[in-house]
Amino acid sequence: MSEAAEFVRDVADGCTVSVRVQPGARKDAVVGLHGGAVKIALSAPPVDGKANEALIAFVAEKVGLPRARVSLVSGAANRSKVLRVTGKSAAEVRAALLEELA
Repeated sequence: MSEAAEFVRDVADGCTVSVRVQPGARKDAVVGLHGGAVKIALSAPPVDGKANEALIAFVAEKVGLPRARVSLVSGAANRSKVLRVTGKSAAEVRAALLEELA
């Protein structure tokens, strides 16, 4: 399986997404793949959960879901995180996140 396919996995009623966050960037964007995770640059600083909130909002917007459908499963205080997306398949989420890299 390619690295691009590994960062998102189907689970019951949705999928999980492995993310590597780069906080404090100039703009919010998907910047590539990093060690089996999708790398996302965020303008929010890594303070008081601001980067986590920005990540959830960014991913929800990219995949076309309300923020309530995207949640942080692990990695709250770490650059490597796992998100759960409810209501979209792994293929749909993969396509939406990698769209701007194509």
